[in-house]
Amino acid sequence: MTRPTEAAVLTVSGAGAVDAEVDAVVIGVHRDGEQLSLGPGAAAVDTALGGRLLDVLARLGANGVTGEVVKVATLGATTAPVVAAVGLGPVEPKPGSPDPHENYRRAAGAAIRALTGTDRVGLALVDSDPSLTRPVLEGATLGAYDFVGYKSELPPSYRPPVRELVLLADATGRGEIELQGETDRVKAVTDAVRLARNWINTPPNDLRPPAFAAQAAEAAADAGLEVDVLDTDALRAGGYGGILAVGLGSEAGPQLVRIAYTPAEYDKHVALVGKGITFDTGGISIKPAQNMQDMKSDMSGAACVVAAMTAIARLQPAVKVTAYVPMAENMPSGSAYRPGDVVTMYGGTKVEVLNTDAEGRMILADAIARAVEDEPDYLLETSTLTGGQVVSLGERISGLMGSTELLARLKDAGARTGEPMWPMPLPDEVRSGMDSAIADVTQINAGFDRAGHMLQGGSFLSRFVPDEVQWAHIDIAGPSYNTKTPHGYTPKGATGVPLRTLIETVEDIAHNG
Repeated sequence: MTRPTEAAVLTVSGAGAVDAEVDAVVIGVHRDGEQLSLGPGAAAVDTALGGRLLDVLARLGANGVTGEVVKVATLGATTAPVVAAVGLGPVEPKPGSPDPHENYRRAAGAAIRALTGTDRVGLALVDSDPSLTRPVLEGATLGAYDFVGYKSELPPSYRPPVRELVLLADATGRGEIELQGETDRVKAVTDAVRLARNWINTPPNDLRPPAFAAQAAEAAADAGLEVDVLDTDALRAGGYGGILAVGLGSEAGPQLVRIAYTPAEYDKHVALVGKGITFDTGGISIKPAQNMQDMKSDMSGAACVVAAMTAIARLQPAVKVTAYVPMAENMPSGSAYRPGDVVTMYGGTKVEVLNTDAEGRMILADAIARAVEDEPDYLLETSTLTGGQVVSLGERISGLMGSTELLARLKDAGARTGEPMWPMPLPDEVRSGMDSAIADVTQINAGFDRAGHMLQGGSFLSRFVPDEVQWAHIDIAGPSYNTKTPHGYTPKGATGVPLRTLIETVEDIAHNG
C-alpha cells in the first residue's frame, strides 16, 4: 500500500507574531458592520507595518468573513515574510453562528490549507484566551492533510501540506511547558483522525476485510492495547450469522476485531462499535453505478473506532473501553445472501432479509450482541448506516438515536468538538413496522416503506441492546465523507467524524461517570 504524506509537527515557541522564526504567521481579523477590525495576533503586526495593516487588507479585498484568508508580504517588517490574515467574522457572533471555539478551529484549518507549500507556520490566533489553544491547534493540524500517495507523479502545481505548526506563546498568558502539554493531547487526537482518514481514503482493493483487520490489529498492538481477531472460521464457530451472511458474498472473508483498553483503576466500562463494510455494492440488491466508488467509505465507523482506541491508549482516561469492529465486503456472488433469507444472528435472533443493501445493521447487530456480553455501562455505535440520515440532516450533522441521557451528552460533546449531532426519535410504529411474518424481525420495514429510513436502522439495532445499557447509535452517512470542496479543516474525502466526539465522550464518562 502506498502511504500518504507525513503529519505536521507541532511545536511551541515563546516568540510572537513579529519575531517568530517561521515562513508565515497566521493572525485573525474580524468584521464589525462595514469595517474590518484587528483580531488575535494582529495588533503587533499592525504596529510593525506602521499601522497600515487594515488598509492593506481592505485594498486586497478582505472582508473578514469566517474562513477567508488574505496573505500579505511583510517586506522585512516582521521576521516571517508572509502574514496570513484569516477572517473570524463579527466579534459578537450572530445567532446560528458556530460556537466561537469551532469558529477558530475552522479558521485555523482554512489558513493552513491556504498556506500549502509553506514549511513552517506560526499560529498567533490564541491571543490571551487559553481556551482557544486546543481548537486552534486541532484546526491547524487537521487542515494540514492530504492523500496523494497513489499518484505516480505529482503535478508541477502540487503544493504539500504545511510541515511544521508553531504555537506562538507570547500572548497566550501560558508557559511553554503548559502549552506543550496541550499540544501533546492535540497530537494524540489528530494523529488518530489522520489514521482514520487514511484508512477511509484507501482504495477498496487495498483494504479488504483481512487486510483491514490486520492493520487495525497492528495499530492497536503498537498502542499497547489488547487485541483479538476472529477470522471467518472463528466467526462460523461462534455463530456470528449476521457478519457471515454479509461477508460470505466476497472471497475476502469477514472479520471481527476486538480491542480492549483497561486502566489500573476505573468505575465505568464503555463499549465502542463501528461498522466496517470495506466496500458496499449493495449485494444482490445492487446499488446504481453512479457514485458507487464512494462506498469505500462505508467502513468509516470502524476506522474511527479503531483509531479512537489508539488515542485513548495515549490519553489514559480512567475508564475501561472495549471496541468491537465487524468487517465485511458486501458483494454479489453465488455465495451472497439473498432477499428472503432468514439469518440466525449471534445470540439467536432470527432476521428476515428483505434488502441486502441494508447490510450494515446485520454486521452491527452481531457486534452489539457480543459487546453487551462484556456488560458495559455505555455502548456507543457509529456507522454510515442510511441515506435517510442525509435526507433528514444533511451532510454535516450526524443523527443520534438511543438512550435520552446519553444522546444529550453526545450532542454536547459534538458541539464542543465541532462535530454537530441531532437526537432523533425511535417511535413504536417504526419498530412495529419491522415485525416479520416468518421470523423475529425484518431488517427494513416489512412493507418496504422508506419513510423514516434512518429511524428503521436505529430501531433494528435497538433490539440487540438490553434495557440496562445506555446506548447510542450515531449515523454518519453524510458527515463521514466529504464529496464536495474542502472547507475549514475538512478536506475532500474522509473527514474522521465522529472520532473526536467519541474521545470527548469517553473522557466525559471518565470524569463524571
